[in-house]
Amino acid sequence: MKTLLALMVAAATALSAPFVHAQALQPPELAARQYVLLDLTTNQTLAERDADVATDPASLTKLMTAYIVFSALRDKKLTLEQTVSVSVRAWDERKGDPSLMFIDTTMKPTVDELLHGMIVISGNDASVALAEAVGGSLDVFVGMMNRQAQAWGLKNTAFKNVTGLTEPGHKSSARDIAVIASKIVRDFPQQYARYYGLKEYTYNKIRQDNRNLLLRRDATVDGMKTGFTDAAGYCLVASAAREYPNLGAGNKRRLVSVVLGTASRDARLSESQKLLNWGFSAFDPVRLFEVGKPIVTPEVWKGASKQAKLGAEGSVVIAVPRGEADKLQTRVERTEPLVAPLAKGQRVGTLKVTTAAGAPVAEVPLVVLDAVEQAGLLGRAWDAVRLWIK
Repeated sequence: MKTLLALMVAAATALSAPFVHAQALQPPELAARQYVLLDLTTNQTLAERDADVATDPASLTKLMTAYIVFSALRDKKLTLEQTVSVSVRAWDERKGDPSLMFIDTTMKPTVDELLHGMIVISGNDASVALAEAVGGSLDVFVGMMNRQAQAWGLKNTAFKNVTGLTEPGHKSSARDIAVIASKIVRDFPQQYARYYGLKEYTYNKIRQDNRNLLLRRDATVDGMKTGFTDAAGYCLVASAAREYPNLGAGNKRRLVSVVLGTASRDARLSESQKLLNWGFSAFDPVRLFEVGKPIVTPEVWKGASKQAKLGAEGSVVIAVPRGEADKLQTRVERTEPLVAPLAKGQRVGTLKVTTAAGAPVAEVPLVVLDAVEQAGLLGRAWDAVRLWIK
């Protein structure tokens, strides 16, 4: 029979699910239609407003375009040095939105050059050329984008094109866009560092600035992407990483903000900066459990070892309101009795973090850190008797 054993421990834990909500604090007032602020270090949502409302994503669409291209590079379907033929369809982008790399059908840019053109200067022509190189056609590539969105559970996202030009049915939300951005940072850190922090790019003797001017205003901001259409307003995804002493030397805390529907270029910058600064100053990252260190060591029945080492799969870090770290409590809920064999990584319970008043803060799976084999025949028989008596 399984019961729940509760232990109270004064500590904090990491998260079991992506982007659970941190303890609520009042965020600053932002002049934006929708926004969300994620803590990628702790997997928590620090603040949001209308984050699940579907809206025109504008050029933030190119985040997913880039993710699909990065995936193709990872899978060796193309290389950075590979040259790409520029189609008439890609060249025709100059007839619409002015966001261009200025390629034409006589040119043979490399994949690397096109990625610079799409990410740094938001070139629609570069986006189309890359999509055709990966998918063979725009329709096929858009299908790849939508399948990836579905695989991540992005319920408020549907892509109709690779550039972000306004089109019926082309939509996303602040939360979905934040997920795409976080996937780039986590799944492709080398590509993120290579492209998203560049302040300018020159191709064919034409130098263009990155419209993400936070790269020039805040040294801790190292990406990501701007967007604008009449329907979307001025939008910005920004990512920043700052050092915190309690995370250990060389470890930085990373936040990602998504601000949609502001009234001007300056507004998207100021509102994004305001949100990031608030997230870094209002919350402290707290690390209390390290990788491989047991949190509890309960008794094991019918095992070659008498105790099991239980803990979290990774280091345990959460964001808590500044000054509240020493007031947290952790409750361990686990299967009782624990009966061998127990496999390494096997989940046997949950760590639940709450405030002193009992408000939930975070949860993380409790797993077996070291495997426990079954005892011999006599040991199992003896424990069977003990369990029966118990």
